[in-house]
Amino acid sequence: MSVLEELATALGCRDEVPNQELARRIVREGNAADVRELVENLGHKDRGIQNDCIKTLYEIGAANPDLVASYYKQFGKLLYSQNRRLVWGAMMALDTIALKQSKDVHGMLSKILEVADNSGSVIARDHAVGILAKLATFKSYKRDCVALLIEQLMRCPNNQFAMYVELSAPVIDPDNRKRFRQVIETRMQELERESQKKRVAKALKKLT
Repeated sequence: MSVLEELATALGCRDEVPNQELARRIVREGNAADVRELVENLGHKDRGIQNDCIKTLYEIGAANPDLVASYYKQFGKLLYSQNRRLVWGAMMALDTIALKQSKDVHGMLSKILEVADNSGSVIARDHAVGILAKLATFKSYKRDCVALLIEQLMRCPNNQFAMYVELSAPVIDPDNRKRFRQVIETRMQELERESQKKRVAKALKKLT
């Protein structure tokens, strides 16, 4: 039986439950053949199948990145797709494997950030920041990625600011702490919700 028969589109479902259940099965079985079939069908003529495949793949990656890490090139190519669902799905998939394929994902940063800035997708931006935060844990990428994280903090929407501070704080060291604090203090004045301010303040305390 083809793995495609278990996808939401094939089952006539309008929700993501079948795709999530399929991802859980594949992770439980460690089924590399099913993963390969999903990747091979990212270019299926049916856009619904495309969307279901990327959804299932990034769900697999979130649970066990080892199962999808070798397909970083295929995910990278999707960043150029005309199907926006594939674009931000690829961002989510790359976020799940950034620690496993750090060199290769780092090589895609220019496109990743272009998509984050120009796609209009909050999801794409969120996962671009997630990718930067993960890559910044590597010594060779830390300086550049922290600088890029601070850039994102300077111009991200207020609604995303607290989350981005939380993602960035663990990779902030004494060399960039002053600039990080300056950006936060400036942006804090723009925040309207008290809950956001509390989240930011809590993240700042961890720096001391």
